[in-house]
Formats: sequence, structure tokens, C-alpha cells
Amino acid sequence: MNVVAIVTVAHHASDGESALTPVHGEALLTHTVRGLLDVPEIDLVLVVAPQRCASSYSDVVRGLGCRVVPGPLRQAFAAVEPELSRHSVVLLHDALRAFIPAQTVRDVINAVRDGAPVVVPVLPMADTVKVTDAASRVVGTEDRTRLRVLQTPIGYTLDAFLEADLTAAVPAGAATVPGHADAMRVTSEFDLSLAEAIAAAPKNEEAL
Repeated sequence: MNVVAIVTVAHHASDGESALTPVHGEALLTHTVRGLLDVPEIDLVLVVAPQRCASSYSDVVRGLGCRVVPGPLRQAFAAVEPELSRHSVVLLHDALRAFIPAQTVRDVINAVRDGAPVVVPVLPMADTVKVTDAASRVVGTEDRTRLRVLQTPIGYTLDAFLEADLTAAVPAGAATVPGHADAMRVTSEFDLSLAEAIAAAPKNEEAL
């Protein structure tokens, strides 16, 4: 097995249920898994399910061809690790980023294969960033030219994944590839309205 994509909801306790939010008639998680399975380079999609959500997750991805494993991320990964080669690529993907374009996923995979131990898709920060003091008064403006918004999937070599502190932020030195606006994390009503539009759009239309 050359590429495994691990779908997780590790950010917040409520993310487990959020992944079951309906979008265009199907759970957000269903869209996430189907999108990853549509990337030919990915050999396996592994869904890491919180124990309380394991049955619901299995229901919404039934028939798609992925694996659902309840429990902590490392424990779930151990179930597939023997099937990987030392040159495998591991993708760690947020279940709430359901509409990441296939090309962005390929860009992450290719960057890892080209020698980067860790790769993350990013977008430039568009908003002006202000610095405030203890009284919440604006005291300066942060230079945003080098600031980036991180997305997923995060790509790892197998060795880098095994050594990574998965509870921490992306490590310093990680390589980047361009992210995509459609890969927003669906957490608000506004995000859901965008997700509905993306899901409803014909596949041959330009992405939003």
C-alpha cells in the first residue's frame, strides 16, 4: 500500500457529531470520504471514529469502500500499519473539510514523494490582522504577507508520521503547497451554505 488517507475529528469534542451534519442529503463525512476515494493515488481511506460515533460513521460510509476503526488515532493506525511499505505516504485529513479538490490532495502526495517529510496545504491570509493590548485596544498591525491559513490533508512520510506529535501543530520546517477555498472547515451556518452550493454543483463546473 502506497498512500493511506486517515480521516479524523480530533480538533474538538463536538466534531464527532458535526461530521454527521447533512449536506445536500448526505452526511458531511460521506462527502469527505467519497472525495478522497475519488483520488486514484489513494489506496485506502481509514476513518478514525470516536467510540460514541462508531456505529453512525459506519452507517453513513457503508458501501464506499473505506474502513472505520473506533478508538484513538494511533490505535486505529496500528490496524493498517503492517500493510504499508517504508515508502508509503500518510495523509491526515480533517473530516469537516469535505470538499478539498483532488488536485490539492495530489499536490500534497507529490510533494511528499519529492522528498518533503511533512507537507501542508495553505492559503494566504486575506484579512488584516491587528495586535491588541490587555484592554483590547489596537496597538499595531501584523504583517500578513508571510502569514498562512493551514488546511488538510497534512502529508507525511511513514517515518515522519510515526515520529510526529499529532496533538501539536504542524512542525516547523513543514513544506507547503497551495490550498483551495473549497477546503474550508464546515463549522458554521455560513460554511454549510457554501458546502451545499459546492455539493449541488455539477462536477464539471468550476469550483466556487
